Amino acid sequence: MQRRNLPAKASGFTLLELLVVMVIIGLLAGFVAPRYFAQVGKSQIKVARAQLDALDKALDQFRLDVGRYPSTEEGLQVLVARPNGEASWSGPYLKKGVPADPWGHPYVYEQPGTHGGNDFDLLSYGKDGRPGGAGEDTDLTNW
Repeated sequence: MQRRNLPAKASGFTLLELLVVMVIIGLLAGFVAPRYFAQVGKSQIKVARAQLDALDKALDQFRLDVGRYPSTEEGLQVLVARPNGEASWSGPYLKKGVPADPWGHPYVYEQPGTHGGNDFDLLSYGKDGRPGGAGEDTDLTNW
């Protein structure tokens, strides 16, 4: 029988080397992840502001066509579906329907408005879905 000559030390990584690499990757992720997720929160706020602006413009277009803003009871759905008895409705005023805010909550619409002298109030309660708050939980409004 022939005997093979094996090298004295097989090549590869030791468990200690792998653990050191894993710790380094974990530390890097610990520094990068909070900054990344802070940017995600800021972008959701920007999306909500853009949606509020689009809804505001659609409501103004509705008023120009119908002669009034939708009532609180009619809500934002009249921007995509003709209300009963409105012959001058020329919608839909939104391309894809009434969006939810970036956190999945419906926008709040009230007419007449009670803030800032507006004819209507349009708002998102932010990430927590409740009035008040700071940061991502801040209420976003049209006033």
